[in-house]
Amino acid sequence: MISKLKYIPMVLGPLIMTAVVIVLAIFILRAWWTTPFQVFGMGEPPEQPIAFPHTQHVKIDGISCAFCHQNVIRGDAATMPAVEQCLFCHATIQGDTAPPEVAKVVAHFESGTPINWKKIHRLPDHVQFSHEPHVRFLTQTQGLGIEAACATCHGDVRNMVEVEQVRRLKMGDCVDCHRDNIYLTDNKDITDCVTCHY
Repeated sequence: MISKLKYIPMVLGPLIMTAVVIVLAIFILRAWWTTPFQVFGMGEPPEQPIAFPHTQHVKIDGISCAFCHQNVIRGDAATMPAVEQCLFCHATIQGDTAPPEVAKVVAHFESGTPINWKKIHRLPDHVQFSHEPHVRFLTQTQGLGIEAACATCHGDVRNMVEVEQVRRLKMGDCVDCHRDNIYLTDNKDITDCVTCHY
C-alpha cells in the first residue's frame, strides 16, 4: 500500500503544473487580445482621488465631453480640466449647496495642488495617439456629435458612474478601424506603421 502512495506526487505534480500553465496562458492571451480578467483589482477602474460621476455631469446636466476635456478637439491628449474650471461651475451653479466632493476640489484649489486623476485608458509608450484627427474624422466625415465620437473608443461614458476601459485598444483594434475607414479619408497612409509608431 505504501509503495502505491509514493506514485501520487509523481502523477499529481505534472497535472498541477499543466493546470497552472493553462491558466497563465489563458490570462496572458486574454490580456494580449482583449481586456484583462478582473482579478485581484487588475482590469478594474482605479479609485480616483475624487468621485466624479459622469452620469450626473454628462447625462443629467448635458455637459459636453469637450467642455471639460478641451484639448480633445485641438491636440494630442484629451487633458483633464483645471481645478479652477470645476470650481467656476460649482461656485456659479450651486454655491453653498454643492455636494461634499466639491469640498475636496476646494481644498485642492486653496492649497494650489492639482487633482492627480489616475489614468484609465492606456496605450504602450511606443504608440503615438492624437485625439484631434480622430475626433475631427468622426465628427466631420462620419457626422457624429462629440459625445458619440468619444464613445467610439471610450464607450458610453455618459452612463458610467466610474469610467472604465471597455474597448481593447490593442493594435489590431486600431488597424482594423483604420483599414475599415481608409476609403473615407484623403490620407491613404493611415495603415502605414509610422502613422502610430513614429
